[in-house]
Amino acid sequence: MKPIRIRGRPAAFPLICAPLVGATREAVLLEAAAACAAKADIVEWRVDHFHGIDKANAVVDTGRALRGALSGTPLLFTRRSPAEGGQAVALSEARVVELYSEVCADGFADLVDYEMSNPADSVKAVREASRRHGVGLVCSFHDFERTPPLAALAAQFRRAQELGGDVAKVSVMARGPEDTLALLAAIMQASATLELPLIGVSMGPHGALSRMIGFAFGSALTFGVATGSSAPGQMPIGELRAAIEVARKALGG
Repeated sequence: MKPIRIRGRPAAFPLICAPLVGATREAVLLEAAAACAAKADIVEWRVDHFHGIDKANAVVDTGRALRGALSGTPLLFTRRSPAEGGQAVALSEARVVELYSEVCADGFADLVDYEMSNPADSVKAVREASRRHGVGLVCSFHDFERTPPLAALAAQFRRAQELGGDVAKVSVMARGPEDTLALLAAIMQASATLELPLIGVSMGPHGALSRMIGFAFGSALTFGVATGSSAPGQMPIGELRAAIEVARKALGG
């Protein structure tokens, strides 16, 4: 089981992450306060929901305010594309890459998430910016329609390592319990063969179990709701933490 390293130090295992999906600075800060009150281990700012995303100074200014409001809780910065379940934004991919570079240079985020489906030169540019400024890179893959076969899931985890990611994330939609089993098997296989920490999520009602016991198979982070949800099947943080503790005790941990 490999914990995620934040600023060079291993974090708790598993982390519970609260997404922030506010459209304005004020909404994001209110969500951050709720996430802290719910004792989230880390928060993810889904900047594709933010109406000021086309203004780098507004993003950085809000990011700095968010950093102050979080009182030490780590921050993951994410622009999710429409192809992988995110909101459409009025930015070219080249401008998105520039935004990531500015975010990394400012230092308000501890980690950034960038999708592996983006052009290779874009992934490389984000990788270089994150390394230059000591920010961790989550290389991610999402499928909101289905769960690919086990071999394809394993290949996505492996590709994250090949691209130089610090964390590999695979999140897929479960259409039945067998899909959740495939995702958990892929996490376990990747955990035994890869060097980097993993995040594996099976979305939707059938995938809820993965959010509670994914850590037992090697997933270092799961997502819970403080206020707004960012994907189907996310549970309230309190309920999720209680379920994880029950599973941990049952496993003798």
